[in-house]
Amino acid sequence: MMNNYIKLALLLALPVCFNPAPADAQSTSNAAKYRNGMVVCAYPDAARVGADVLKKGGNAVDAAVAVQFALAVTLPEAGNVGGGGFMVYRSASGKTAALDFREKAPSAANVNMYLDSAGNIISNKSLYTHQASGVPGSVDGMEQAHKKYGSLSWASLVQPAIDLARKGFKITARLAHDLNRQQAMFRKLNPGKSYLVKDTEWQEGDILIQEDLAKTLEQIRDKGREGFYGGKVAGQIVAEMKDGKGLITLTDLQNYRAVWRTPLIGKYKQYKVITMPPPSSGGLALLQLLRSVEDYPLSRWGYNRDSTVQLMVEAERRVYADRSKYLGDPDFYKVPVDSLLKPAYITGRLKNFSWDAATSSSAIQPGAFVGYESDQTTHFSIVDKQGNAVSITTTLNDSFGSKIFVGGAGFLLNNEMDDFSSKPGVPNMYGLVGGKANSIQPGKRMLSSMTPTILEKNGKLFMVVGTPGGSTIITSVFQTILDVVEFGQDAQQAVSSKRFHHQWLPDVVEVEKDAINNEVHNKLQQKGYMIKDSGPIGRVDAIVVTADGYYEGGADPRGDDTKQGW
Repeated sequence: MMNNYIKLALLLALPVCFNPAPADAQSTSNAAKYRNGMVVCAYPDAARVGADVLKKGGNAVDAAVAVQFALAVTLPEAGNVGGGGFMVYRSASGKTAALDFREKAPSAANVNMYLDSAGNIISNKSLYTHQASGVPGSVDGMEQAHKKYGSLSWASLVQPAIDLARKGFKITARLAHDLNRQQAMFRKLNPGKSYLVKDTEWQEGDILIQEDLAKTLEQIRDKGREGFYGGKVAGQIVAEMKDGKGLITLTDLQNYRAVWRTPLIGKYKQYKVITMPPPSSGGLALLQLLRSVEDYPLSRWGYNRDSTVQLMVEAERRVYADRSKYLGDPDFYKVPVDSLLKPAYITGRLKNFSWDAATSSSAIQPGAFVGYESDQTTHFSIVDKQGNAVSITTTLNDSFGSKIFVGGAGFLLNNEMDDFSSKPGVPNMYGLVGGKANSIQPGKRMLSSMTPTILEKNGKLFMVVGTPGGSTIITSVFQTILDVVEFGQDAQQAVSSKRFHHQWLPDVVEVEKDAINNEVHNKLQQKGYMIKDSGPIGRVDAIVVTADGYYEGGADPRGDDTKQGW
């Protein structure tokens, strides 16, 4: 009873913000509803492939396998066979699973591999060299998912990607722009190769044909994981590594296995949150963030009002500080998940928060507790007719990964090694800092921000959500969930709504154009928040199950994201 009185007193003391959301804060809804299934992903042709699988009687995992390989063709900046990712699964009956097909450090990797003799980081070595690549996990991950849950034949799910690669597909204006922007780097890093390069500029509507990639996919179609981790394709990867002084060996490839993990499960009010455990930092951070704001009247304050933004930023500041110290590969490092998710710990982290002024990030350190011993991605959400749901985020890390192609195989190598902490306290390409928990070790999986997530409401499927975006993934998923459950937005409005981001260091609130109005901007600045205009934050793809049982899709307008249902 006393706790209830204290909570009531705290709520009454909070700043009151009765203003409704600004008129321009929520986009006009375009959330078509479907009964039998839905795919939301980052490229139109891949969405069509996934929807076709559902219409043929395939389940959500069948569609996910087909979409993963189709994106490897149609979205070369992030879709991949040379990268890795995470899958969160919920069956129609409510059973859950999490699949970790994150890349691993090669056996020859070492903690100081990106440092010079003086102990300083060698510029771009973890980004645009053959040594930037971890052992890919996507192919093995898809095979394991299919073996456990798939219903259609493996070959039938890979074939659409082969057709797209061999016959070609019309590229969008956005993809043409991205390809043109990378031409100089492709040529510089790939002497003697001609993948994705063109004598003239790429134009919207051009047909992109990738014959070598089609041959690689045929090996995967016919031989499964052995068609990638052994045989001709593995030989091409090893040859490419030798040519560029890379580290991945045939033994590294053959030893790679994706890992089934127990999902992290938490609650936010009446919602059950099913999300990815370490080596994703995203799921744990998301649960911390949701718990941090749960007792505050966000819906009364309103969407992106000053109190709402201030509270969310302060929660993000503390959660990202914890991420820097405590998160890493659980197979190598004891991640204190239970301690980080204790309600008393989470609420205690906000004790030094004042409504009157911004907390300086220099005053925030990773939390302490008893017993402790330490951009380019893509996402797709799929639900089938029966109600099975899949949330998958997959990546090459940077846009087009390392920008180095495997000669003869036609696919890009990742640069995921940059997601390790190359040197404690020194930020990676996304500005994230880390320490011992995420140091480089042979065979270790690098920490990730990917946050594929599924929500239940009253025991039933409610939402499937995730996004690319590097360090902004966690906050984008966090905001999208709140946009739906607190601010009454539908799926399309929620993924279209403007976003903001804070990650502890640097001590800056990045804000998309029109995410907050002038009044809110000025109030936050007066309290000491450093606000910086940002480009697009995240490309969220979500599915929400409506009260009448329909699937409602939200495809992020920041990309070529597309929703297809039936």
